[in-house]
Amino acid sequence: METINLRLKGMGCAACANRIEKALQSVPGVDRCFVNFAIAQAKVEYHPQQTDVFIIKKAVSDAGYSAEPLTDFSQETDENSPEQLAQKQLEKQLKNKVIFGGVISAILVIGSLPAMTGLHWHWFPMWLHNAWVQLVLATPVMVWCGQQFFTGAYKSLLHHTADMNTLVSLGTGSAYLYSLFATFFPGFFQTHGLEAAIYYEPAAVIITLILLGRLLESRARGKTSEAISKLMGLQAKTARVIQNGEPIDLPIEQVQVGDVILVRPGEKIPVDGEVISGISQVDEAMVTGEPLPVKKQVGDEVIGGTINKTGSFQFRAARVGKDTMLAQIVKLVQEAQGSKAPIQRLADRVTGWFVPVVMAIAVITFLIWFKTTGNLTMAMITTLGVLIIACPCALGLATPTSVMVGTGLGAEYGILIKGAESLELAHKIQTIVLDKTGTITQGKPTVTDYITVFGIVDNIADSSVDYSEIELLAFAAALESHSEHPLGEAIVDYAKSQGVEISSPEIREITREITNFAAIAGMGVEGNIEDNLVQIGTKRWLNQLNIDTQVLAAYQETWETQGKTTAWLAINGQVQGLFAIADAVKPSSINAVKTLKKMGLEVVMLTGDNRQTAEAIAHQVGITKVLAEVRPDQKAEQIRILQAKSKIVAMVGDGINDAPALAQADVGIAIGTGTDVAIAASDLTLISGDLQGIITAIQLSHATMNNIRQNLFFAFIYNIAGIPIAAGILYPFFGWLLNPIIAGAAMAFSSVSVVSNALRLRKFKPKLSH
Repeated sequence: METINLRLKGMGCAACANRIEKALQSVPGVDRCFVNFAIAQAKVEYHPQQTDVFIIKKAVSDAGYSAEPLTDFSQETDENSPEQLAQKQLEKQLKNKVIFGGVISAILVIGSLPAMTGLHWHWFPMWLHNAWVQLVLATPVMVWCGQQFFTGAYKSLLHHTADMNTLVSLGTGSAYLYSLFATFFPGFFQTHGLEAAIYYEPAAVIITLILLGRLLESRARGKTSEAISKLMGLQAKTARVIQNGEPIDLPIEQVQVGDVILVRPGEKIPVDGEVISGISQVDEAMVTGEPLPVKKQVGDEVIGGTINKTGSFQFRAARVGKDTMLAQIVKLVQEAQGSKAPIQRLADRVTGWFVPVVMAIAVITFLIWFKTTGNLTMAMITTLGVLIIACPCALGLATPTSVMVGTGLGAEYGILIKGAESLELAHKIQTIVLDKTGTITQGKPTVTDYITVFGIVDNIADSSVDYSEIELLAFAAALESHSEHPLGEAIVDYAKSQGVEISSPEIREITREITNFAAIAGMGVEGNIEDNLVQIGTKRWLNQLNIDTQVLAAYQETWETQGKTTAWLAINGQVQGLFAIADAVKPSSINAVKTLKKMGLEVVMLTGDNRQTAEAIAHQVGITKVLAEVRPDQKAEQIRILQAKSKIVAMVGDGINDAPALAQADVGIAIGTGTDVAIAASDLTLISGDLQGIITAIQLSHATMNNIRQNLFFAFIYNIAGIPIAAGILYPFFGWLLNPIIAGAAMAFSSVSVVSNALRLRKFKPKLSH
């Protein structure tokens, strides 16, 4: 399966987006596609063995539109990119048309004042209401300003479809042609006892108002992508690269992996890398949402786009260009903004049949009024109003504009939302399952206690002790140096702190070569060192191996009641030592859990650690339900069990062993400080690793969904109420509402109101836990 993102051209309304989506879905080999009218983009997932980009583009072309692949997301927000320059040119042209149409429309309205008011003033230039004068004034508006509507309607006709352009063209075009006929053949109307009314003025005014609405809508939609622009603005333009011992300023595009870069106080860090000298404080708030500066020293990673605050340091570039974290964040956010939320399906179904139904209503309206009153003018006005006031664009914009703002806000708060579906589902979460290590805790375990049988030999009768404490520590460190588990890393670090270096000649003499190394998931590790079988793991594993752990059981019980994890060391089937390892709870975990419970959510801890240790940590943070001693391959099953109780379950984790559970959960939330595998399997990523991000994500989901519901309500109510009013249902009470200009103004600003309401979402502020 491959994915391609397309920039679409020629769309006039949401009905166009619906038609393109259907055309793409009909292509053999296309698995899924989403067309986003708000940003004029399509995301297509397809099987390359069955179709290709050329066939996909042809399907769009056959539907009456054009498509070009988007190869670089960053170009979409680059001020000097061809796309942005073309958009600015279109907006400029639209603005010129609005100004021209506005001036002409004002003259036409002034000329029609006597006819509209029934009053006649001796000083008024009556020639302005002359049919020939109005024809000369209105024609440029119809031909130049209204060109896009008539061209779009013609293309739709060629493809046997109808859209917003069709409605506008039918409405304004029929008014103009009717007026044209009345201007050239006034006698025809007199002969048949009809009033030779002219409608140049409403035709011109309606086109101008609709163009004004599109101009305002375009500018407002640009603001929905403000978060992306802010992220792109974080990118440094140059980097101070050390070459031949001297710092040289190079364009960011020329920086390569491995380059050594100097960063001074107040400067932006240009790319991702690792500090090799110096120490400083770095402001990472713009990327991670972390409000306080983070200390950086040798060995620490730095993120491109963040700001160095105090000291100077040098770092080696590790990721450049599109591989940097900032570039990946921008790409993920833009992909999320182009996705489609499930709540949009209703609007899609409506827009699919909206235009044909409106055209049918317009015909029925004309026939009813003409048949019941015999008044051609009344029939014309009501028909024109129905065609003009109907607006599927508001329905098409209701969901994607809110999603764009919501996902952008998420990025600002250090939350990467992979798709609109995840954003929508987050507010429905009922159960939050938290992994312990690296999620609730810091994820940096350290050895706090170490005891060996050698150390208590005086208390053991007839014991044969073959190894000293330092030798046992060397065995343990040598074996764990082959493991990637955090607990193994803690043992290696502890050994180093005690002077045991794996690479030292003395230790190498003891351990020489490790063979038959194996990691048993959820249990421990084992391997042969010289002629000895060395095993480090859980008490449960050793008991399964029939290794007696009674000799150090008292120490284990004491340490585990303190919330510490224990790791047993056995050599040749005999327990020789015991490690106590503690992982400090994150400062934010206690308040985050408390807030989640206040929100009515069930909070569960899921861990492979032993029950006593897990419950001690859970007690610290206020969690009462603990699923302990769960192997990695069992975690996803535990999520399924919770889901079987008809619950919407979110899983929060950071390790490789959490990936299946993250994928199984309704909403997978990865800690951004964790592994790439966990992040790839998740729906949301908390870049900073702070559990407050979960609360912010849920609150943001609530706010976004409320905003979408408001937009859909406005859009549906507008059309449900507007079309009957335009058809004349209130004529006996409010006859003035039948003016087609009012219908045009209402249609023009319906989309603007929806986008403006979506922009209100930018005021969202998370309620922090305390």
